[in-house]
Amino acid sequence: MATQRTTRQKETRRHLLIYAGLTPFVLIAVFPIYWMLITAFKQEPDLYRMGNIPFWFNLPPTLKNFSILFYQTHFGDWIINTMTISAWVALITLLTAVPAGYALARLRLPGAENIGIAIFMTYLVPGIILFLPLSRVVATLGLQDSWWALVLVYPTFTIPFCTWLMMGFFKTVPMEMEEAARVDGCGQLGAFLRVVLPVSVPGVLTSVIFAFTLSMQDFLYGLAFVSPGDQKPVPVGVPTELIRGDVYFWGSLMGAALLVGLPVAVLYNFFLDRFIQGITGGVVK
Repeated sequence: MATQRTTRQKETRRHLLIYAGLTPFVLIAVFPIYWMLITAFKQEPDLYRMGNIPFWFNLPPTLKNFSILFYQTHFGDWIINTMTISAWVALITLLTAVPAGYALARLRLPGAENIGIAIFMTYLVPGIILFLPLSRVVATLGLQDSWWALVLVYPTFTIPFCTWLMMGFFKTVPMEMEEAARVDGCGQLGAFLRVVLPVSVPGVLTSVIFAFTLSMQDFLYGLAFVSPGDQKPVPVGVPTELIRGDVYFWGSLMGAALLVGLPVAVLYNFFLDRFIQGITGGVVK
């Protein structure tokens, strides 16, 4: 009994130390969300009075900030535009990066490794350099001031990164699995579709996540190519419409950030867990 009590005390002490060490990091991570939440529901006098306690409500909460967001801006259109753009970009990236990554990883092309590195290096080129030539392409195609311009230009940075990502993932798939499929009568395409692609779902899912999130967080291209209010994505519409000169609609800004950022963060973490599970067990299965 004494041994069990000592072991239990050690385990309790160990867990307390772990949680004590994690607590500051949790507070740092959660505090911005908490601040956005209370700011989104605060009245303007509560935000600007210096004598008020800033960490809680000194006046009754209000929904006025959300009313401004939904009825005095194109926030609904911004969300639809952002989701549509990200979905199209993820689809285009997937259809391009998956076969490109497989070809570079499996087909023994001359200089495939260097080609893969060169493709990834194009992802590192700053957007501030690329948007000038891309603006000429967008104008030539007549897509200026339309969110379709962003569907055109976003793959320029999602495809290189996801191709490099899929190239590395396909290399982890045992070659013996593909060779066994070839022995059973599958061709190159059949082996890819029936054997390699199913066990590579975690890598494909990760590429979709990256393409989706990279599209959602861009600001430069959206600001350069889209001007009409109802065509803007969220990252451009929120700061340009809710900051008017020296007037900051802090409550509406925080409400927009909360409504967009929190669901995306939850979904991202959900799929990230699925991705980790697939990495650790998907190929073996």
